[in-house]
Amino acid sequence: MVAQIIDGKAIAQQLRAQIHDEIALIQAKHSEFKPSLTIIQVGERPDSSTYVRMKLKAAEEASIGCNIIRLPETITEFELLNEIQKLNNSLDVDGILVQLPLPAHIDESKVTSAVLADKDVDGFGPFNVGELSKKGGEPLFLPCTPKGIMHLLVKSGVTIEGANAVVLGRSDIVGKPIARLLTKANATVSTLHSKTPQSQIELFLSQADIVIAAIGQPQFIKGAWIKEGAVVIDVGTNFIPDASKKSGSRMVGDVEFEAASHRASLITPVPGGVGPMTVATLLENVILAAKRHYAKNNETPKFTEPLKLHLQKPVPSDYEISRAQQPKKITQVAKEAGILDSELEPFGSYKAKVSLDLLKRLNNKVNGKYVLVTGITPTPLGEGKSTTTVGLAQALGAHLKKNVFANVRQPSMGPTFGIKGGAAGGGYSQVIPMDEFNMHVTGDIHAITMANNLLAAAIDTRMFHESTQKDGPLYKRLVPAKKGVRKFTPSMLRRLKKLGIDKTDPDSLTPEEITAFARLDIDPESITWRRVVDCNDRFLRGITIGQAPTEKGFTRETGFDITVASECMAILALANSLEDMRERLGKMVIGSNRSGVPITAEDIGAAGALTALLKDAIKPNIMQTLEGTPVFVHAGPFANISIGASSILADKMALKLAGTSPDLTAEERAEQEGYVVTEAGFDFTMGGERFINIKCRSSGLVPDVIVIVATVRALKVHGGGPEVKAGAPLAAEYTQENTELLRVGCSNLAKHIANARTYGLPVVVAINKMSSDSDKEHEIIREEALKAGAVDAIVSNHWEEGGQGAVDLAEGVIKAANSDDKNFHFLYDTAPSIEEKISTIAKEMYGAGEVEFLPEAQKKIDLYAKQGFGNLPICIAKTQYSLSHDAALKGVPTGFKFPIRDVRASIGAGYLYALAAEIQTIPGLPTHCGFMNVEVNEDGEIDGLF
Repeated sequence: MVAQIIDGKAIAQQLRAQIHDEIALIQAKHSEFKPSLTIIQVGERPDSSTYVRMKLKAAEEASIGCNIIRLPETITEFELLNEIQKLNNSLDVDGILVQLPLPAHIDESKVTSAVLADKDVDGFGPFNVGELSKKGGEPLFLPCTPKGIMHLLVKSGVTIEGANAVVLGRSDIVGKPIARLLTKANATVSTLHSKTPQSQIELFLSQADIVIAAIGQPQFIKGAWIKEGAVVIDVGTNFIPDASKKSGSRMVGDVEFEAASHRASLITPVPGGVGPMTVATLLENVILAAKRHYAKNNETPKFTEPLKLHLQKPVPSDYEISRAQQPKKITQVAKEAGILDSELEPFGSYKAKVSLDLLKRLNNKVNGKYVLVTGITPTPLGEGKSTTTVGLAQALGAHLKKNVFANVRQPSMGPTFGIKGGAAGGGYSQVIPMDEFNMHVTGDIHAITMANNLLAAAIDTRMFHESTQKDGPLYKRLVPAKKGVRKFTPSMLRRLKKLGIDKTDPDSLTPEEITAFARLDIDPESITWRRVVDCNDRFLRGITIGQAPTEKGFTRETGFDITVASECMAILALANSLEDMRERLGKMVIGSNRSGVPITAEDIGAAGALTALLKDAIKPNIMQTLEGTPVFVHAGPFANISIGASSILADKMALKLAGTSPDLTAEERAEQEGYVVTEAGFDFTMGGERFINIKCRSSGLVPDVIVIVATVRALKVHGGGPEVKAGAPLAAEYTQENTELLRVGCSNLAKHIANARTYGLPVVVAINKMSSDSDKEHEIIREEALKAGAVDAIVSNHWEEGGQGAVDLAEGVIKAANSDDKNFHFLYDTAPSIEEKISTIAKEMYGAGEVEFLPEAQKKIDLYAKQGFGNLPICIAKTQYSLSHDAALKGVPTGFKFPIRDVRASIGAGYLYALAAEIQTIPGLPTHCGFMNVEVNEDGEIDGLF
């Protein structure tokens, strides 16, 4: 008999055509789908170069992007591993192939093991090899040559199951994996090798139905050894002398082809058999990798591994609960959330930063649902807004199995060690570890402090140097020659452009231009920029600087703010990218010159350095709740004078992670999409209004539902109940049922609901349950909430029961978020005057009858309008304890005169803030401070926090 030739070239061509068509089919629907292979070639071996060219040509024909990185033979192992790490982290690379062999000084095993398993398209890495080797293993990729052999056998109609197969060769690349694949296909497999006695080889081959020859010796297997009718797959690529060839040699396999072809039924030629299949299956692996990456970048992972709560009654202290729960490693939290290892920067075991590259990777996804948690006008005890945010997230994730993120602010350590306490939530709805959450996190607030104070130092130093130098020497020192060459910095070029000076050579400026450029001429009385510290310290509210003799009498009265009041913090919260942050930092106005022209951080030359100090702080931090659901902790602008919300970037990240593929139907999307639960500072009328009119205006995001947190206690205060003070016992009206007080106080809730509905969004009221509440009181709140326009009002007991206690609330939120009852619009457009925008907020949100602009405020309004800042949104700083400017006016005051005492500018952050009250921008410490309770025990654990 004469064997039928298995035409590997033709079969490979069919496979490559299928791959090409599959790519075209996917790209017809998803133009952004672009499979990419990167090949690393070390040295210039002619055979390696030939193989690389073959792979490049095949990839191009199949519409696979192929990039070749050629590295010198002298490269060190460390340098090569570093190149691989870069490719591992690249979103543009689906498959990585390291062309073997490598130079002798490089450990091939270490190099192939360095390739990420999901990019190991050669299938040589430890994960894929290990999975192939174990029973029930699931390798991501099969090694290309063995995979190609199996494809040839199947395509040729060879029956593998029950066949007697012999594999000659035991290499990790071919012999071992093909033996494993044949075994998985239910063949009876014998592996022989070069040390097997020839007599045994002949014996086994005489009984073999399938022969895989990969022993690496030319024509080693004689035709006479082959069983009649056997299938022979020759993997060998050997060269023997042949004077008839131009090269002086020809390629042969491990099998004596002519003789074997007279006994075998099927046989592969060399060349033209297995070789083309190796390349084709490599391309198939690249497509497999690209499809997996594309799917991963568009899928919404479901939360399936919650931490179990061990509920106790009475509920222990917050730190006892936090201490008792063993958190997951942050790497696990991130993986469950869909964050790649390359996007995670761990800080210890339980917190990490997340790279902004994630937003590029997930750009194609449709955002998840956006839930804004706000509250009614609070009491000094707080009404559990943060606790509700965390409890709702725990319910959505741990109990309803939704992909969910709670997005919260990073707390300042001033209140932590003062009187207010932390911001991790409370009871069985907390962010953990709560001590790490409340102190430092990853150091973002310290970075803000440094950036803010660098600018403060730069301002005073610039004024000092301008006062002690003439224009010429000042200019020379500002733009010094380095190695005989003078150059403007990027910031200086921006200032020149602002001045209308179109020059780049420092020596070409005229004397007039030098004066305009070098002399900022800052008016000390106009400076609004203050130094900051993350500590409550009343004695820094007013200070005098420049007292040392070295400052030559240059003194100035100023003061400190708490760090979270810095405009740098507001910018961190409102920036949409690193580039956006850089532009905003440059636009920060620190004061004016003596002619009234605004002076910016860009003018001072500090914007680039401030960005450098904040380049890591801009990356959101990830932690977890008590039930193991992910939490983004990022930014924390002072709620009194800023938006009081976490960052736009954290929200955008979470919404993409919770998002869905654009291919889904509406029903599929509703089933799969996740939820992002974030909060706004203070009540809806302050925090919610700023969130929507400032934060949403910057981000382009819109909440799907607004949750307003209410308590029986606070509503009774608004109904005329006795004053509530922190640390003082509650009056009987708050510990016993009192439906009359409550019903009157529900007017405050109704006003917040009406205010929220002004924006065309659905509202759900969360009734934060307390032990002294009665069912009848809850029913009254629900009745009044529905009457005021809320979609629902739902009792939630998350403080005592964790996520389980908020399941009803979560289901109500899901229903409202997916309703069609939405017609979003902002409260005001930015085009009207500053006075009109302030009046709109005061009258429509607060209930004011008129707005009074005091002389200082009007002066500032006129100045900012003249300077071109009149088209910015408005933030109004006032008391949080009343809808009005007067904390004593409870319930729903109306018709009052609303005073605006001053107006200040946060130009980089992108808003003006009007002061309706005297706001302390650095709190003081009480007689008994929070820090007095704090100790570190012998195990290094913090005791005494809350």
